[in-house]
Amino acid sequence: MTNEVTETVTTGSVFDDLDFDPGEAEQLKLKAALFNTIVNHMKEHNLTQQQAADAMGVQRSRVGDICRGKTAGFTIDALVAMAARVGLHPLQIAA
Repeated sequence: MTNEVTETVTTGSVFDDLDFDPGEAEQLKLKAALFNTIVNHMKEHNLTQQQAADAMGVQRSRVGDICRGKTAGFTIDALVAMAARVGLHPLQIAA
């Protein structure tokens, strides 16, 4: 049995490559950028999930979901508000 590796050229985003509706793909990319920025902020400031939750005004379980990459149940509005509450700049994240 041989394992053959195939090479696939992507457009740069898995959401585009999986043939999502263009609007849905952009929303998912924005959510992913906000998730990554929040997680990176937590790491840079050595914040526990509880500390981050307190600063963002949400329950710790919501921060846990972000750390696990569970995008379901999060609106872009909620993520923007959470990011802004810890001094992040969502407009710069989206650019």
